Amino acid sequence: MSKIGALIVCLLAIILIAVVSKIPLSIVDTYRGPQEHWPKPTIDEGVDFSPLGALPKEAHFPDHNPYTKAKETLGRQLFFDRRMSQSEQVSCASCHDPELGWADGKRKAIGHNRLLHNLNTPSIINSAWLNSVYRNGRAESLEAQIIETWQNPVEMAAHLPTAVARITSIKGYPPMFQEAFGTKEVSVVHISKAIATFMRQVTLTNTTFDKFMRGERAAFKDDEIKGLHLFRTKARCANCHNGDLLSDGKFHHLGSSFHNVGEFQGRYRVTKQAENVGAFRTPGLRGFAETSPYLHNGLIKDLDTLLHVYNSGWWQNSELVNKGNNIPTATLSEHIRTLGLSEQERLQLKAFLGTLKGEAFWIEQPPELK
Repeated sequence: MSKIGALIVCLLAIILIAVVSKIPLSIVDTYRGPQEHWPKPTIDEGVDFSPLGALPKEAHFPDHNPYTKAKETLGRQLFFDRRMSQSEQVSCASCHDPELGWADGKRKAIGHNRLLHNLNTPSIINSAWLNSVYRNGRAESLEAQIIETWQNPVEMAAHLPTAVARITSIKGYPPMFQEAFGTKEVSVVHISKAIATFMRQVTLTNTTFDKFMRGERAAFKDDEIKGLHLFRTKARCANCHNGDLLSDGKFHHLGSSFHNVGEFQGRYRVTKQAENVGAFRTPGLRGFAETSPYLHNGLIKDLDTLLHVYNSGWWQNSELVNKGNNIPTATLSEHIRTLGLSEQERLQLKAFLGTLKGEAFWIEQPPELK
């Protein structure tokens, strides 16, 4: 080839590279690159948005109750022990079953004497990272939640001194308390710390989503990436489901609380602020595919229905008679709007949500101590 011919080839190559470099990457290719190059998320003004991320592989333990294997082992035994309850028929695992995503698969929980709870049972998966506990956030720690649930007349209905005496009388327990706490004393505090230690080990951090966010970009199929893009943009999910936990940790009213009494006051029961009537905590999303039905009241039976309801903009409560209790009428969250997703887009969003499945910490029920 002559020098002129070679020069022409080089010039054509340079022109081709310049042209190709100006062609925008597809959404799929963009998301396979660094997150800082992803499209800007659709976030409402005033939202404290945190970029999506993978959870740490190891659970978080607070300084007031650090992890030890002995505490976890004791906590596991107590978690499955029905003798913790007044009737000796209800254990923590009665509502938080490892085979049901650490929930119970029911619309509303059933507790002591077959009493029906007002609320759907939340999964305990990844509760190690919660800043407050219960759907309305009324407990500051898992330890506090355990003690409250243990006494709740609709749940375990225990008289604590009686329950502690019963556990103390079981010969297999005092040696386990000795190993976990350096004393054979069985106490409410020790029991709550042991169970909380076990619960914090119930984690799900190995999902396809977590692998993708740790840099394994080939882990996602094309439709899953398109669903991720919708999650962050048109579907508006990231207004509330953001950060490593896929939850803002805040409380929102979605229009699904149809009366303002009891548990359905939501966060209002804690704060007494009008904007919190009917507001419940944004749940994390890992493992949620196994924990239907959905919402605080178990109103939505499956994921397809949930996506259709979100797409339609939910519903606004009618004006409610507060029955003389002076509770304000709930106001729909400003983040809830009609989305206009096509059927294909809903399927892509569903495909992305499927990447949040994984193998959560799972164990078989231990034999009952004698």
